[in-house]
Amino acid sequence: MITIKKYPNRRLYDTSQSQYVNLDYLKQLIIEHKDFQVVDSKTGNDLTKSILLQIITESETNEQQSILTNTLLKQLIRFYGGNMQSFLRQYLEQSLATFMEQQDAMQGIMKNLIDASPMGMFNKMMEQNMNSWTGKKTKNEDKE
Repeated sequence: MITIKKYPNRRLYDTSQSQYVNLDYLKQLIIEHKDFQVVDSKTGNDLTKSILLQIITESETNEQQSILTNTLLKQLIRFYGGNMQSFLRQYLEQSLATFMEQQDAMQGIMKNLIDASPMGMFNKMMEQNMNSWTGKKTKNEDKE
């Protein structure tokens, strides 16, 4: 777990890298599935959720990257304080995890289809020819 300290001047410090970082750096950690926690430098309070919300807020200001529509946000707000709030949290987490698993599986299928297509086969032949001219081995030749 990477610890990020947040200082009063709003600067973020990655203790594992010994350097100051920004929200884009934290976003990249998330993309790379690296676990981190943001703590207040003085109190040690966990500030991770507020920083994650800040990353989402910045992403949502760009209409091309926006995921959360006004309608969806209003519907989410209606669940706060209600008796279905904890159910919704679990449902959203499980739904998103399932969606991501299905997306990974679909990307694998598409890669296999592209590799097996005539164009994919042609690319493999070209790579093998280029490698034979330069003396490099292909991935398949390395395995043999």
